Amino acid sequence: MKRLAAVLLTIMLGQQALGDSMRLAVTTSFDNSGLSDVLLPAIRDDLGLEVQMLVVGTGQALRLGAAGDVDAVLVHSRAAEDAFVAAGHGTHRREIMYNDFVVVGPSDDPAGIAGAASSAEALQRVARAQVPFVSRGDDSGTHKAERNVWASAALDPDTFGAWYRPVGAGMGAALNTASAMQAYVVSDRASWLNFGNKDGLELLYSGDPALFNQYAYLPVNPDKNAAIKHEQARALEVWLTSPRAEALINGYRIDSETLFVFNAVAE
Repeated sequence: MKRLAAVLLTIMLGQQALGDSMRLAVTTSFDNSGLSDVLLPAIRDDLGLEVQMLVVGTGQALRLGAAGDVDAVLVHSRAAEDAFVAAGHGTHRREIMYNDFVVVGPSDDPAGIAGAASSAEALQRVARAQVPFVSRGDDSGTHKAERNVWASAALDPDTFGAWYRPVGAGMGAALNTASAMQAYVVSDRASWLNFGNKDGLELLYSGDPALFNQYAYLPVNPDKNAAIKHEQARALEVWLTSPRAEALINGYRIDSETLFVFNAVAE
């Protein structure tokens, strides 16, 4: 009841006083998944708040926050998030939802990863076969997760040959490149499910706990500059952790498959 009351109060305040905009740096996977198309209109209706999204990788989102160029960030790389808060760039970290990373590849699975016992073994098989592999290569949360799996496999992608292709781009571009090349790629599940160019590609490996993918919201420290809209950022946080957001996030499906699971904890 306390959380619902707080949400209702925020909505009322939002309609009266927050009728403007704020800047939110978000991951490309959040946008590619289509979830932003569901949440942003609801936020506008409930809070009278226009959320201006800057769609970038997690690394760039956190750099925008550190520079004070956005009011909050929504990203998915725990170590980088903790460092952001510890450095005083963010006031705190709030978990919102999760899904998982998956390994997508050619339907004929030339590296045989579908039978792998772990994500590390799956990528070891790709490396042994030296078949095309597309990497985000952009310091995003997905790129960091991919490199963590290579590290757990005792492999360094910086030493790989031409079969390893960093694209330095977002999830949609990486998936399109993998489709064109018939290559393997690590993707978040939501972006893969919402991807429209699956021809010749399949989800071949998933389920390793190491591929857990948590999304978190971090308001930027308002001490950085007078332009940061901390009140709006906090109002958005209350909304994102509300029953209204929970219903929308858990209810967002593609072909009957859930893309995200809400796991925010009430304050």
